[in-house]
Amino acid sequence: MEQSNLQTLLIKSPNKRNGLTLTFIGITGVVVGIGLFLAGSHLFTPGIICFALGAIAVVLGVSKLVEPEVTMSIAPQGIRYFHRRGEVQVDWENIQRLDQPRVTQGLETITLPYIGIKLKTVGPVLDCISLRLASGLLTEQRPLLMTVSAQDEDLSTLENQMSAEFTPFIEDDSRYKGVLAMFGHRCRILGSHLGYHLYIATDALDRPAEEFVSLLRRYQRQAIMESDE
Repeated sequence: MEQSNLQTLLIKSPNKRNGLTLTFIGITGVVVGIGLFLAGSHLFTPGIICFALGAIAVVLGVSKLVEPEVTMSIAPQGIRYFHRRGEVQVDWENIQRLDQPRVTQGLETITLPYIGIKLKTVGPVLDCISLRLASGLLTEQRPLLMTVSAQDEDLSTLENQMSAEFTPFIEDDSRYKGVLAMFGHRCRILGSHLGYHLYIATDALDRPAEEFVSLLRRYQRQAIMESDE
């Protein structure tokens, strides 16, 4: 087989920008606020304002700093997603569909701020994802569950599916327990209601979501064509 003509692309989220600056400004605000506290009771109000705004800026700045520099790599083998809790690999051959998930509310169709990945099988993802990342994604996916519950569907079905998250997850001949089982069940729930198993927030991208989806599709087609040669 000839060497692939596809090059690995590294995706860097713009959200990490200004993290150091924001942290410095926040620390300055906290210090100034404490100084105003100590200067006298007449400066209590401006002191509490500076302290509160500074604390918020520190939290936001640190949250930016702990995010990975590269959020995703797109390679001939597939997609690798980087998160502050770990990373996970999704091979092109295991991806059935890529798009932005959409839901209907009344007569309006709403595009969710995610890139959705529909898998052929969930097992390969469970085999390579870390427990910390699986646990973190379960927490971050709560807005998606709220979206599902807001749809005009039988809520008892969703409740039954969610109660099954505490049971072993079985796919083909593989059996998963604990956090991996919960994440596997969650993938199935989101897949059955929203059409996709994995979700990448659009704020992790370096370009508009529509353009990013086209890029992924183009890479997938080319990678599969080269693998078949």
